[in-house]
Amino acid sequence: MKILHHGAVNGVTGSCHQLSLTSGDSVLIDCGLFQGDEAHDDLSDYSSSSQDKQLAQKQIDFSLEGIKALVVTHCHIDHVGRIPYLLAAGFSGPIYATEATAHLLPLVIEDAIKVGVTRDERLIRLYLKRLASLLVPVPYKKWFAIEGFGAGKNGSLKAKFQVAGHILGSAYVEFDVKEKDVKDSDNRKLKKSERVIFSGDLGAPYSPLLPAPKSPYRADHLVIESTYGDSLHESRRQRRKYLKQAIERSFENGGTVLIPAFSIGRTQELLYELEEIIARVEKAKEKAKAKAKNSKKTEKPSKTVWDHLDIIVDSPLAAKFTESYRQLKSLWDAEARRKVSAGRHPLGFESLLTIDSHKEHLATVEYLRKTGRPAIVIAASGMCAGGRMQNYLKALLPDERTDVLFVGYQASGTPGRDIQRYAPNISGRESGYVMFGDGNDASSGGEKIDIKAKVHTLSGYSAHADQKDLVNFVKRMRHKPKHIRIVHGDEGAKSALKDKYNELLPECEVVIGS
Repeated sequence: MKILHHGAVNGVTGSCHQLSLTSGDSVLIDCGLFQGDEAHDDLSDYSSSSQDKQLAQKQIDFSLEGIKALVVTHCHIDHVGRIPYLLAAGFSGPIYATEATAHLLPLVIEDAIKVGVTRDERLIRLYLKRLASLLVPVPYKKWFAIEGFGAGKNGSLKAKFQVAGHILGSAYVEFDVKEKDVKDSDNRKLKKSERVIFSGDLGAPYSPLLPAPKSPYRADHLVIESTYGDSLHESRRQRRKYLKQAIERSFENGGTVLIPAFSIGRTQELLYELEEIIARVEKAKEKAKAKAKNSKKTEKPSKTVWDHLDIIVDSPLAAKFTESYRQLKSLWDAEARRKVSAGRHPLGFESLLTIDSHKEHLATVEYLRKTGRPAIVIAASGMCAGGRMQNYLKALLPDERTDVLFVGYQASGTPGRDIQRYAPNISGRESGYVMFGDGNDASSGGEKIDIKAKVHTLSGYSAHADQKDLVNFVKRMRHKPKHIRIVHGDEGAKSALKDKYNELLPECEVVIGS
């Protein structure tokens, strides 16, 4: 048995790993798109159907020989964005996913095809039809056999999805591997199976909406992400407090709060938290009103920014995912389900507005640019590398009344990372700038936008586990791994997490994936 990596080893994007048996047969775990500095060549150069094979070769730069299946941990683009290229390269095996991921995945893949491959509706339908024919939905906590493997042929391989708590449907994957005709140093056949775990992206405990991940009973080999392997998140109470304070502070001078967020996961978590903030503000007002009535005072409760605030979700994809989240509320955690039972609507409330058409989107951008009306805008993409958020940033970054609130990781080489780095309130400069587009300057196709907006980062709202959570994931296993391979993180994060695992398990072999 061996593990190969085709992404997410030198950074945090392009997750794609290969588990191979000694027979030569193997399975892929995720097939994600590279982003930022890790991205491959510009995909817009390959927009015609006649170039499908060339495009696939650019993205799938490893052999498909012996690969029997694909197992998907969750449907973020950096974990599934290369699936269209995988299909174009000739992959025809089953694609295993949790039931919720199988429900959401076609939406993600359709968007990925439109952005990176083609706008041809006929070709898009063909890709989606092919995807649907290969998808195999599997419930959580149920062992399933990987097609193409059998004990009488080339060894057995079965898998099980466990709740990861990252986004709806996310999972870490347990593999039970039993090799055929594998012998130890004394030339005796090995009969005991090996347990191999791929973490995917683990969620942070106490995140909104989703139950927290629980450690597996056993692992012999663990491949684990390290996005926040060198840092700790704030508590949920703290981050909700900071979110409320950041928004209220932003509106002291008027203007718009821009929150770049992934369409799936982050957007829904933010809506959930904003609904909770609004509910608490309303409860406090009612309490003050009752107190005033009892004391026979006549003054009215003071108005707050939350009384006239528009919360705008400007992403058709996010709107579709939010509706899917509502449909799949059986997968929500106990707290969220209690709110629904009490008549609350955590993902749909009075001040929430949804923008659908591109025409309406452009009109909203221009209206906010001219008026500076207090509003919160949540739009993709999460790293500002595309999507409708770029139009808001181009229009509003030069406005001092604007606040940009980052609630997720910004990969190196993305506009989001540059906005964080060159924002005037962080760098000490009067005004930094960010480049949008393909070029590094105007002459090569880039668009230079000055940054006069205030920029904030709330790291606690990441959907990723922090260092403590990643350590506890291993610490709480009854039978600890003998080998840990760290992937999906910057060099500092991977090194820091390695040191922690070495302290916890001095006899375990801990390596940084390569």
